[in-house]
Amino acid sequence: MRGTLNEQMDTFKRGVAEIIPEDELVYKIEKSIKTKQPLNIKLGCDPSKPDLHIGHAVVLNKLREFQDFGHKAILIIGDYTAMIGDPSGKKKTRPQLSFEETREYGKTYFEQATKILDTKNIEIRYNSEWLSKLTLADLLNIQSKFTVQRILERDDFRNRLQEEIEISMQELLYPIMQGYDSLVINSDVELGGTDQKFNNLIGRDMQRKFGKEPQVVLLMPLLEGTDGSEKMSKSLGNAIGICEPPKEIYGKAMSIPDNLIYKYFELGTRKSKKELDEIKQQLSNPTTNPRDVKKKLAFELVKLYYSEEEAKKSEEEFERVFSKKGLPDEIPEFITNSSNNKLIDILVNSKSVESKSAARRLIEQGGVTIDGEKIADVSYQLSGKKEFIIKAGKKKFLKVKII
Repeated sequence: MRGTLNEQMDTFKRGVAEIIPEDELVYKIEKSIKTKQPLNIKLGCDPSKPDLHIGHAVVLNKLREFQDFGHKAILIIGDYTAMIGDPSGKKKTRPQLSFEETREYGKTYFEQATKILDTKNIEIRYNSEWLSKLTLADLLNIQSKFTVQRILERDDFRNRLQEEIEISMQELLYPIMQGYDSLVINSDVELGGTDQKFNNLIGRDMQRKFGKEPQVVLLMPLLEGTDGSEKMSKSLGNAIGICEPPKEIYGKAMSIPDNLIYKYFELGTRKSKKELDEIKQQLSNPTTNPRDVKKKLAFELVKLYYSEEEAKKSEEEFERVFSKKGLPDEIPEFITNSSNNKLIDILVNSKSVESKSAARRLIEQGGVTIDGEKIADVSYQLSGKKEFIIKAGKKKFLKVKII
């Protein structure tokens, strides 16, 4: 094992929302150091969607910290529980996924997660290994350890009952099945976001009820997306995907609100406490331009998921395009014919915008230029030249060819 008790606790507590209970984590680490036996650190993930973003990376980064001190990471791919769907934060029952879908998504999840985790010190388990083998008698025995009242303590369920919104029987089983995972793998510490608190505590209860030493629950804050208000989510369009092109990661990081710069550094990067303190001090200095610190953040994120070389290229590209009003090296091309040259149609057909109403708003707000000239007429038609560079919004460029 590596590191003293104080070194480990200082690291594991950084950026954490809650440790339940902290004194038990201290005990487990002391025992681990004394016996030279690593702790089993569990992270469960239901692969309901195949793409990981920086919000997911918050917990993965914490898992990597445990790995760096020699502890064993156990990544549970919930190919069975994902067929139910985690009801956390949901106002209605999730659509049920097939086993084949969850398996495929799980494979993709692991491939992306290894951008962060140390593959030499990790155990990957699919919970279908044990959940698929449970008999009805086994399930009844597990369920007998819990009461309906305990399960309905969950805020999501209680709120849905008050609003008379249906709760399926399979959703009631979800936290019990996830908790059973902790029992099977002998989890010492389970990581999760604050929205996973109920699920993780059921795992702790499960171990205790079966005579095992209960796991410690370590909860990480949820990271807001680039809009600065909602939790990061691909469906909300405010996510920074860890497998997106480097230039996209850099550009999206530069778009976050200034008040989130430090939080992104703390939760989204692997900076040391000393470096984080320096960043906090810079941001508190009234002479500091937040944009300069944000550039360091964008650089660090690209470097983390790609390389320093790619980070430098992304920085240069951003400066050329957005600071010096230049053009990016690569511009997507869209070919149209002379009978279909309305600007609003080209924006929609090229998928530069989502709809005609969005195109109208963008043009009316002065967000569209052709060869550097702002266009304010929503009925504008391209004519004369056969090639144009259209800029839609702050980041989208399109080379149009009329044939």
